[in-house]
Amino acid sequence: MRVLIVTAVPAERDAVVRGIAATAPEVAELPVPGGVIHRLSPVPPTGRPLTVDVLAAGVGPAAAAAGTAAALTAAAVARTPYDLAVSAGIGGGFTTAPPTTAAPATTPRTTAPPATTRPGSAATHLGSVVVADAIVAADLGAETPDGFAAVTDLGFGTVEHLPPAPLVAAVAEATDAVRGTVLTVSTVTGSAERAAELLRRHPHAVAEAMEGFGVAEAAAAQAVPALEVRTVSNAVGPRDRAAWRIGEAMEALTSAFATIAPLLGTWTFDPEGTRQ
Repeated sequence: MRVLIVTAVPAERDAVVRGIAATAPEVAELPVPGGVIHRLSPVPPTGRPLTVDVLAAGVGPAAAAAGTAAALTAAAVARTPYDLAVSAGIGGGFTTAPPTTAAPATTPRTTAPPATTRPGSAATHLGSVVVADAIVAADLGAETPDGFAAVTDLGFGTVEHLPPAPLVAAVAEATDAVRGTVLTVSTVTGSAERAAELLRRHPHAVAEAMEGFGVAEAAAAQAVPALEVRTVSNAVGPRDRAAWRIGEAMEALTSAFATIAPLLGTWTFDPEGTRQ
């Protein structure tokens, strides 16, 4: 089992590595195109081999996609392909409950699925762990007289990737995480009005960050499943740096991956999805 974990900045990478290193004290640093991979080999409960590579690819969806694609391609060429790509780091959390009204037709998901297939999204709090059951590019599209139109409504592209549902459920249960849509934005939200608009268009949103869709897009191009795990450092809305809790979010990220790493070693992946 080989897993690629992609963060934006080295501080996030180091937080992830600290968590995984609890069961894999040896960390190798390997140069790759565009960066350095930190490689760990934790021992999963099943005893099956597990390799976890952690890469800080840069901020934003373009840097995340480029770094992920380079790492995935290098591994494929070496005939050691990855089984899973994970976007990880801190992010903003929606700290108020999503509206109950359905989103307009310009969003990828217009109504909530039945509760039997997808639980309702919950509000987050600072320090929450968030696991994406949908990774959505929230601002990839066009402004129109009728409001925002996603590229899918314009007739091309995609704005949503769905991580393997059984893995999402297992990771969320193990880490006591909030499940829901994690939005990828190129411009971080800085007003209450923008936060409300995002929730109106994406009623299942629980967090926003800047890299998840880039990682998922690069992974999809090579038929590799993707997952996104975030810890909440601030509320989505007006920028209030005094209220940010980056240190606490980094600690939560470390704790989350100390739990997640052994779990990943118990999973196998195939083109039909994920099975335990």
